[in-house]
Amino acid sequence: MIMHPHHDGSSLYVEPPNPRLRDTVKVRLRVLAGFGTVTGVWLRSVRDGEPHYDAAVRLEGAAGWEWWEAGLTMVNPVQKYRWFLEVAAEDNAARRTYRWVNARGISARDVPDAADFRIGIAGPAPDWVPRSVMYQIFPDRFARSAQAEGRELPDWAIPCEWDTTPVIGRGPETPFQFYGGDLRGVEEKLDHIVALGASVVYLTPMFPARSNHRYDASTFSHVDELLGGDAAFISLIEAAHARGLQVIGDLTTNHSGDAHEWFRNAYGHPEAPESEYYYFSEDNTKYVAWLGVKSLPKFNWNSQALRRRFILDDDSMAVRWLKPPFNLDGWRIDVGNMTGRMGADDLNQEIAALLRERLRQVKPEAMLLAESTSDAAPDFQNGFWQGAMTYTNFTRPLWQWLARDPEPGRRPVDFYGLPQQGPNRIEAEDFLATHLDFAAGFTWAVRRANLNAINTHDTGRAAYAMVPGGQPVGVVLQFALPGIPLVFMGDEFGLEGWNGEDSRTPMPWDDPSRVLADLRPLYAELARLRRTHPALMEGGIRWLHAEGDVLAFVREHPAGSVLAVASRAPFNGLELPLDLVGGTPQPLALVGGSITAERRGGGDSAGADSAGADSAGADSAVVVLEGTGPSAALFSLPGVSFPVAGRGSAARPEPGTAPLNPDLAGP
Repeated sequence: MIMHPHHDGSSLYVEPPNPRLRDTVKVRLRVLAGFGTVTGVWLRSVRDGEPHYDAAVRLEGAAGWEWWEAGLTMVNPVQKYRWFLEVAAEDNAARRTYRWVNARGISARDVPDAADFRIGIAGPAPDWVPRSVMYQIFPDRFARSAQAEGRELPDWAIPCEWDTTPVIGRGPETPFQFYGGDLRGVEEKLDHIVALGASVVYLTPMFPARSNHRYDASTFSHVDELLGGDAAFISLIEAAHARGLQVIGDLTTNHSGDAHEWFRNAYGHPEAPESEYYYFSEDNTKYVAWLGVKSLPKFNWNSQALRRRFILDDDSMAVRWLKPPFNLDGWRIDVGNMTGRMGADDLNQEIAALLRERLRQVKPEAMLLAESTSDAAPDFQNGFWQGAMTYTNFTRPLWQWLARDPEPGRRPVDFYGLPQQGPNRIEAEDFLATHLDFAAGFTWAVRRANLNAINTHDTGRAAYAMVPGGQPVGVVLQFALPGIPLVFMGDEFGLEGWNGEDSRTPMPWDDPSRVLADLRPLYAELARLRRTHPALMEGGIRWLHAEGDVLAFVREHPAGSVLAVASRAPFNGLELPLDLVGGTPQPLALVGGSITAERRGGGDSAGADSAGADSAGADSAVVVLEGTGPSAALFSLPGVSFPVAGRGSAARPEPGTAPLNPDLAGP
């Protein structure tokens, strides 16, 4: 049971959420009555590198909770802060102890600033971005139209039959297997995507290349003719927009292909203008390649000419596709974490800022996400990237919590490049610890725009990595946690794969025997619930329980909250105080076996009070959770609102006038 004082970046606790420099933001802390006697609360912020303390004012309590409020001045572009609580000792009311509350949780010892809450002034993603449900398409394997039949294939392509040629997960032929999916095929299946409840189509690269993945672009100036060319791209986006779908592309700012026109002009020609676009040897015959892959020469962003041609010019690669007649709605940046980084060069944030500002000028409503596969938060501090495609705060711990035991004859799943094959199995408390460790460093605005993926085109499939029945549990969590749910094509059919390449299976449109689990109704229902329950799109998150086989948390919003419970094995008799839960749960959705949430004790429910929680007998009432597993369930709860009237009589202190003790007062 988690009874910590709570704060997050949602509108319940931060007002306004998108401040400007020197604005003062109202921030609030909520303390459960059963936590202990809190005698004082201070807001600790870091101003120009130095700690600063502001006394918080106690508001009236509501529904078993006590609220505190303080003012946070935006002295710096990214303002770090955490809470300092003075608490009466349990064994001696006259003695005081203290607690820190940060984005990682609560601590009775001093902690570094790394997990402080953060608010930035860069501005959030456009409103539509965090409200999205994203559907990812690997074009060669999604759908093949009749127009694909007459296309002449290049020498590198190995023709494959859609339903019968096995995908090669690893080997020299892997990048050259060609199944012939095209953009007309995508357009013909848009209604399938709409029916799943997705609102954004994310296409992996569409530019000409010498591989099926197309991350080795030979030009950024036109769409691959094998996909149907520019005309097919324009037609697809028009058809998507007509259905209310946005479309984003995949842009490689870290490298091009070795067949790219810029690279070919410069290779062996030091005098060529494009020579400075890459990291060449003196005679331009040797070069730096991404991770040593010779077909992927790395860009040198010290080049001002490259910056103009790729980002700044009116017809630059990043800009032209956002304008008519193409009208792309944004980009996912491939290898965003390595862009601009090479040895002593670290231009990453400079290039991110340049790209964000240019997109703002050209198309303010454009989406801009960046891939960062490891500890992503440091690169997202300044808010230049709107959100992250990352795995550390959700995907990896999810796989570990739901890990399938090794089986004789079954190939271990590739676990994100680790030398050990297959994930370690962890407990729910380790899932939460990992999630918080890697999520704490994001601002709330970025966290809402991060992708929640159970798998992608670069990973094995969740259905292969997890216990039987684990994938639907993971799907519920990806829709219930803050962030954008990402559905990789084929997830809705339960497709499997032991690594990223093996997961790029052609869609089983005409072969029902390849459908391993029909999860289309699940995705459609979760997308519907996300649209109709504001808590799932913009509400805060408060964890209730994370032990062993069970996870439970609440997404909180004034218009109504949602309780999420997930289990990997049967459990019973898990009792949580009614005030902690926030009201009497009412069923919304269930996958797997069964999960019940029953109110017991404290008299019959008498509805909701003004603060949103059931009031009758709440002091003694509990919510009892029981269920089988793997299972997951969502329940509706009353909304939460902070007290806006009846504040204590004490005037709000001026910033810095009420330090807890002289040690905190400063010089």
